[in-house]
Amino acid sequence: MNDKLTSKMTWLQIALVVAFCFLAAFFCQHNDGLYQQTIYQVNQVQNGKATKMTDEFQNVDHYHNQRFFGTITNGKYAGHHLSIKNAYSDSHAMDHQYTKGQKLFITLHTQPKLHATVKDIKRDAPIAFLLAIAISLLFVILKLRGVTVISSILINTILFWVAVKLDHNNNGAAVIWIFSVLAVVFCFVTLLLVMGWSKKMLVTLSAVLCATAATILITLIVFGLTNERGIYYESMQYVTQLPKPLFIAEVLIGVLGAVMDEATDIVASLATLKQERPELSSMAIFKSGRAIGKSIMGPLINVLFFIFMAETLAMTLLYLKNGNTWHYSFSMNMSLGMTSSLISGIGIVLTVILSSAFAGLWIKGDER
Repeated sequence: MNDKLTSKMTWLQIALVVAFCFLAAFFCQHNDGLYQQTIYQVNQVQNGKATKMTDEFQNVDHYHNQRFFGTITNGKYAGHHLSIKNAYSDSHAMDHQYTKGQKLFITLHTQPKLHATVKDIKRDAPIAFLLAIAISLLFVILKLRGVTVISSILINTILFWVAVKLDHNNNGAAVIWIFSVLAVVFCFVTLLLVMGWSKKMLVTLSAVLCATAATILITLIVFGLTNERGIYYESMQYVTQLPKPLFIAEVLIGVLGAVMDEATDIVASLATLKQERPELSSMAIFKSGRAIGKSIMGPLINVLFFIFMAETLAMTLLYLKNGNTWHYSFSMNMSLGMTSSLISGIGIVLTVILSSAFAGLWIKGDER
């Protein structure tokens, strides 16, 4: 597999990928003039002595004071030299350790004299570097089809931003309806750009929408029958609107991504199989789709489980380190992630059945 991949990549393509990535990072490292926020470059750091701290649960941490010297790189005070104090802990739970060469966003204070406090680290250079690598690899491996993938990502990002703005303007009153419409548009745009307008695309679209709708319906029925026992919405921190509709919207988008990936693989495989063996009956196609689904839904469910649970790992460990029980730590941090994983698993299983059934009914031997 790797030999076939590298054989398609010429040395010129590899060189262009590397050059594009470094140019993107170089541009972001020297684009301070484009920012309205004041940027400060650290030229020298002086670290003080560490102070040991132990809490009532015998958790040990060390606190450090540091002073760094540097230069403002943009705005009215560009070129001015400043020294800034900073305190940080080894755990870095609520603070940062700054090092020589970093660029920081700062807030300037002019009274009684010019001084500053640090707001955050300027991170656009490494982000741009990683983004450039991803885009370059898409073009190198997929050639012009990489354009459709990138286009779908950009369009979906804009659509998601519009949905969030609409939800914000409506104070969360119609969050489920907004994200339901968004899910349909997401699915249609992505499949249209990736698969093109074809019967395969329509079969995949039908399977994805039906599986997603059925999954959400089952979720709401189960929530109603169980009175949502064991669902701790209070773990959704800083939420300023009703948490249940927002959680359903989150699950809706999460399920959509999982089932779309699975349905695309199954329908594309069955379309190729039907094209090569047009004599296969609808039942044979259905059984083949189930066989394909069995081989991919296990790893897919596990991937979603790991993603949902990994997001909560840090807070769970923090709860445990502060004397909370496993039950309480799990309930307050991992219960919603586990619930999302189970709901996504239901959607993945339904997608196997629906994708196989729709493909068997609608895809003909001459369908490309």
